[in-house]
Amino acid sequence: MTKVATRFAPSPTGPLHIGGIRTALFNWLYSKNQKGSFFLRIEDTDKERSKEEYKNQIIQSLKWIGIESDGNEYIQSKKIDDHIKIANELLKNGHAYKCYCSNEEIEEQKNRAKQKKIPYIYDRKWRDKSEADAPQDIKPAIRFKSKIDGSTLLKDLVQGDIEIENNTIEDFIILRNDGSPTYNLSASVDDHQMNITHIIRGDDHKINTFKQMQIYLAMKWTLPSFAHIPLIHTTEGKKLSKRDKASTLDDYSKIGVMPEALRNYLLRLGWSFKDKEIFTLEESIQHFSLEGIGKSPSKLDMSRILSINEHYIKNMNEDDLFNHLTKYCENYKDKIDSKSKNIKKSLSFLKNKARTLEGIYNNAQYLIKDKIKISSEDQKLLDSLAKTILKDFLKEFQNLTNINKENLEKIINNLIKKNKTNFKGVGQPLRVALVGSKFGPGIYDIIISLDKNEVIERLKAAS
Repeated sequence: MTKVATRFAPSPTGPLHIGGIRTALFNWLYSKNQKGSFFLRIEDTDKERSKEEYKNQIIQSLKWIGIESDGNEYIQSKKIDDHIKIANELLKNGHAYKCYCSNEEIEEQKNRAKQKKIPYIYDRKWRDKSEADAPQDIKPAIRFKSKIDGSTLLKDLVQGDIEIENNTIEDFIILRNDGSPTYNLSASVDDHQMNITHIIRGDDHKINTFKQMQIYLAMKWTLPSFAHIPLIHTTEGKKLSKRDKASTLDDYSKIGVMPEALRNYLLRLGWSFKDKEIFTLEESIQHFSLEGIGKSPSKLDMSRILSINEHYIKNMNEDDLFNHLTKYCENYKDKIDSKSKNIKKSLSFLKNKARTLEGIYNNAQYLIKDKIKISSEDQKLLDSLAKTILKDFLKEFQNLTNINKENLEKIINNLIKKNKTNFKGVGQPLRVALVGSKFGPGIYDIIISLDKNEVIERLKAAS
């Protein structure tokens, strides 16, 4: 039995799209489930738009989410000579022909089809013409001689059987008149040379698959298996594109969505296993199958992503969570080195109500900043009674030798009685004085997490 081999083949013409990440994930999981290999192929033959920075971004994005290819990435542009060689073989074997149509002729055919409101299909003008009729001043393109009669059946591993009439596939160009190969030729040759057994990609590639199958059959190569997965749509139901907000991994990592959470979300976006929602990496590999992929498009749901991220924040080992937070702050905020000890010991409550790493960072602002700013709105809460409470609390607090919840409760309860108020009446001015806002963690957590001198300084400044 042939060893399973899958590939992900993005073009480095822009940042890697979230739909591409899911395609890569499904390929990677399938190969790992089958004890096979997963390869990354960079399809960089579009010299105008391909950029090294996008190639690096693709590799880093996959690495960030936990996908690593087996061996070095395969660079398509280094294999152009192999693609041209196959085009010439197809020409020699009668499966391709030289087309001498000028650009003007092709444009005219396209315009006529547009006027008639029918899809453009090349009229096969040069399919059976003799080379002797060829014009001297036009460099020919090479077209594949597609089947005209009968139909082709694709046994799709996700969509089921798909059959199309062969005459609907035009004689597509495999070598342009400048000698450069086209996508369908290059992809077919690369997949064959890389011994790819399963091609798993978006269902917008279905027509390409029928073209590539014809190249395989003409070359007498063994056909790979094909699986076309439904596309990801926006919440409005439109196809997700690179221009959409929240379409690249950077859009998620910069707000503090963690790779494990996003990977789990993408796994469940169009795939299911029983009624299980949360998967470890090992469970993802163990349970993944092409049978579990649905046939309908999935909608990207930001609230679901944040909900899964919150689950990971709440349930993750706190050492691991702190490492994620540290890296996040290094990349997108200020480094937290000097404050890390206080933040680490306070994670158990800083993570409460936080759906992202940015949420934890925001909750920890009072620990990170040396000087807090009280907004004019919150300053109004520090009226004369509030300032009296702060001064009274300060007197008692300075004398504490052991700062714990029990001792703090005694002081606060005494102040509630003394000032005929409630817990909010004491807790709110303390929170404003210590964190700069009436919102924030619990008052006992705040006081215990700060150094004693820091609490004293802040209370003095506010009262």
